[in-house]
Amino acid sequence: MHNGAKNVRVAGGQGFYGDTPAALDSLLAEGIDYLCLEALAELTLAILQKDRQRDETRGYTRDLPGYLARALPYVADGRTKVITNAGGINPPAAARVAIETAKQLGLSGLKIATVLGDDVLSRLDTLHRAGQPFTHLDTGEAFSTMSSEPLFASAYLGARGIVDALEQGADIVITGRVADASLFLAPCVFEHGWSWDDWDRLAGGIVVGHLLECSGQSIGGNYTGDWWALPDPWELPYPIADVAADASAVISKPAGAGGRVSTDTLRHQLLYEVGDPARYLAPDVVADFTSARFEDLPNDRVRVSGVRGLPATDTYKLLLAHHAGWSGEARVAFSWPDAYEKAKATAAIFVKRVVAAGHEVDEWCIEYWGVDALGGVTVPDAPGCEPPECVLRVAWRCAEQRTAGLIGRELIPLTLSAPPAGMTGMGRGVAGGSNELLAIWPTLVSKDVVDERVTVTMQEVT
Repeated sequence: MHNGAKNVRVAGGQGFYGDTPAALDSLLAEGIDYLCLEALAELTLAILQKDRQRDETRGYTRDLPGYLARALPYVADGRTKVITNAGGINPPAAARVAIETAKQLGLSGLKIATVLGDDVLSRLDTLHRAGQPFTHLDTGEAFSTMSSEPLFASAYLGARGIVDALEQGADIVITGRVADASLFLAPCVFEHGWSWDDWDRLAGGIVVGHLLECSGQSIGGNYTGDWWALPDPWELPYPIADVAADASAVISKPAGAGGRVSTDTLRHQLLYEVGDPARYLAPDVVADFTSARFEDLPNDRVRVSGVRGLPATDTYKLLLAHHAGWSGEARVAFSWPDAYEKAKATAAIFVKRVVAAGHEVDEWCIEYWGVDALGGVTVPDAPGCEPPECVLRVAWRCAEQRTAGLIGRELIPLTLSAPPAGMTGMGRGVAGGSNELLAIWPTLVSKDVVDERVTVTMQEVT
C-alpha cells in the first residue's frame, strides 16, 4: 500500500526495555499511523539470554504486554499499527504473548507477523569454515580465541523484513534484533514506495528513526542546554514524525505535553551513539548526518530535510555473547573527614584479606564514587577540598560462582575493624551475591548468508 503524497505519521513509543508505557497514551490520542517500540540494546540481549537460560519460553522483553494492552484497541480500530523488536532472542514467544494479550482484551482478527532470521547461532561454525572471519570489531581478536561457546548470535537486520510483513497485511510486526532506526524506516519505505537503492530517501528515513528511537531523549531528556527550563519534565512525552514522500519530516510531540522540541534538543539525540556522523552505518544505507538541515517551526516542531545517503555496506553487524565468569560487588560509604583516604585504605585491606584467604580473583574493579567514578579524579590537592562523603564500590570477576559469592564476606569484619568512623553498607550491601558475566563479541557477517534465511510468519488472532 503506497499512499502517494500523504505524509506518514510515525511515533517512537519506547526507548529501552523498562521504559514506561504510560507515554503511549498521549501518542495514541494524538493520532499516529505507526507506533514503533524500540526495546533492545547489547545489554538487553544479554539480559534476555539469562532469562532464556532459566526458562526456554523467555528471551523477549517481558514488558511487551504492558505496551500492547494500551496500543491494541487502536490497532483493532485500524487507527495505528505496531512495529517492535521486543522479540529479542525469541520472537516466536513474543508473538504468542501478543496473541494472548489480544485475546485477553477480547480482540480478534488482528494479523501478527514475526520476522525471523537474525539468529545465526546454529550456523556459526559452518559460516566460519565457509570464510566468515567473525573477527572482534573492537580488539581484532580472532574468532578462534573466544574463551567459551557463544550463547547467542544476533545479526542487526534492516527494514526489509518488516516491509515484507506490512505488504502481507500485518497489524503488528514483531522482530528480533532489527537495528533501532530501521524499525522507523520500514513504514516510510512501505507507505511511500521508496526503492532500496534510493539512498537519499533511505538516509532521511534513518535520520528520522534515529531521532525517534530513544523515546524522551529528543524531547529534552538528557538535554544539556537549559534543562532546568523544560516545561513539565515530569510528563515528558515521546516524539512524533510526519514523514513526507521526499523523506523530509516534521518532528513534534503531543499537544499540551511537557518537554520541548527544538533544533537543540534534536541535535543532542542526532549525535547520540554516533561514531562518524558523515557515515552512519545502518543496515539499509550509510547516512550522512552532517547533511541534515534543521528548521525550527512554531509550536514545538522542527523540520528535518536534505539528508544524503550512500550505498549500504555488504555486511550486517553481528553480536555474539559468551560466558565470561562470575561477578560479585560491594558498596560501602564513608563520611568526612578523610572520606576518600578511608575508602582507599579499606579497599586495600579488603583485597589483602581476600588474597590471604586464598580466593582467586581474575579481575578487580575499584571505584570511589564522589571522587573518580564518572569524570576522573575530582578531589583537588588543596587542603580542605575533600568530599563530604565517598562511596567505595568494589567488584570482582572469578572463574567460579562459589568463589565470587564468598569474597564479599571478607569485607564484613571491617564493619567494626575499618579505618575510623566506620563504614555503612548500601545498595547490594556489604556482601552481595554473584552474577554470571556475559562477554560481548561484536563482529560482522555477510548480508547474503543472513538474508537467505530471513522469513516472515503470519498469525491471526481468532
